[in-house]
Amino acid sequence: MTLLEIQELKKYFNIGGGLLKKPDILKAVDNVSFKIEEGEILGLVGESGCGKTTCGKTILKIYEPDSGKIIYRGDDITNLSRSEMRKYRKKMSIIYQDPFGSLDPRMTIGGIISEPMEVHNLYSKREREKKVIELMEKVGLTSEQINRYPHEFSGGQRQRIGIARALAVNPEFIVADEPVSALDVSIQAQILNLMQDLQKEFGFTCLFITHDLSVIKHICDRVAVMYVGKIVEIAPKKELFTNPKHPYTEALLSAVPVPNPKIKRKEIILEGDVPSPINPPSGCRFHERCFKKIGEVCETKEPELKKVGKGHYVACHLY
Repeated sequence: MTLLEIQELKKYFNIGGGLLKKPDILKAVDNVSFKIEEGEILGLVGESGCGKTTCGKTILKIYEPDSGKIIYRGDDITNLSRSEMRKYRKKMSIIYQDPFGSLDPRMTIGGIISEPMEVHNLYSKREREKKVIELMEKVGLTSEQINRYPHEFSGGQRQRIGIARALAVNPEFIVADEPVSALDVSIQAQILNLMQDLQKEFGFTCLFITHDLSVIKHICDRVAVMYVGKIVEIAPKKELFTNPKHPYTEALLSAVPVPNPKIKRKEIILEGDVPSPINPPSGCRFHERCFKKIGEVCETKEPELKKVGKGHYVACHLY
């Protein structure tokens, strides 16, 4: 069953400008469409600045979309007001990238985790205290730490606090915005394993945003690849890693280290820089760096996301 469907979602920002100058338009998310099935983890991967985080925050309506549709369990929530969105807020949650900046330094850990329950009037005071302790223990913390402040914890522990807060209202859908990118590699593995265990226990659906394909391979069921505000490929994880179709996906996968010195993979070096979302190229946005460009069609016509296999979609004129 489809939990969330995104249709032609757009989010633009005005940059600069002044009294005599019009602002530039940054096309952070430009005509993005995909579905997330109930209980799955969809990975959203791409280079820094491609619009991944903006996409996640627009889905949660932290940013209001400029156009397109956000359909949650069949309900169009795109244009709901703040008060109308309230009943959906406790069904959706977010884990932020920065495990320190996302926690209020003036609040204790108990207060941080219980705050979402208070906002949504869930449980009595005694039940909240019990729930906070349960969540702390589930994420690997102890009840003795409940009155400590964020600065008293390590980065990995702070991210565990962020995960506990995200689970406080027992959400159906979570956006995990690069939740391990700010952590040491050894701690990353612990947090990823924790999230997998919690996903199995709580059954939440997740949009997992990252730039690290090795993380995607570890935790996700399907993968969507994003490039300069556009989705260029969507496929089941195994299919994407063994049979990538889009040249950009091929280049990303070629850069992933292979943990076997006997296996040598030819790395694809892309020429040029990532184009600016303020002034993206016409046609396919990847054509200026593409090593498989087939001619003028790539420069002038924007490719549509087409089905090329079971659950496999690609936006490329090669197909």
